[in-house]
Amino acid sequence: MTVPVAVKRLPHGEGLPLPSYATEGAAGLDLIAAVTEPVVLAPGQRALVPTGLAIALPPGYELQVRPRSGLALKNGIVLPNSPGTVDEDYRGELQVIVMNAGSEPFTITRGMRIAQAVLAPVVRIAWREADVLPETARGEGGFGSTGVTQRTS
Repeated sequence: MTVPVAVKRLPHGEGLPLPSYATEGAAGLDLIAAVTEPVVLAPGQRALVPTGLAIALPPGYELQVRPRSGLALKNGIVLPNSPGTVDEDYRGELQVIVMNAGSEPFTITRGMRIAQAVLAPVVRIAWREADVLPETARGEGGFGSTGVTQRTS
């Protein structure tokens, strides 16, 4: 299934390819850095990286911005607000918050694939207040309450 999305190339995005899927089965489009000069991230540092694009999502959709697994594994490059959400009514430039969680400086250059974006439908909540919630086996068990090893009966 394909969904048409209007895209506007900004002046500093000229000459760069539009985001694309690396393979036929890829869920995410690669987002490209539209930096005008290299950006060097020291370990622990973060930067807002432009893509040179603005979009108009159709009603009922969001764009989720996620890290690229290769950059995360090989260089420690993560997106600290992952997944980032681009709302359907946002019309500004797509930008990516990138952080170097690695141990070496990392340089972002023009045209580098810095993140991936996944188009996703949005389901909205209709709250229904209740005095009592249905019981479950987990109950109110929170963080770590299901353990890290398989349970045996």
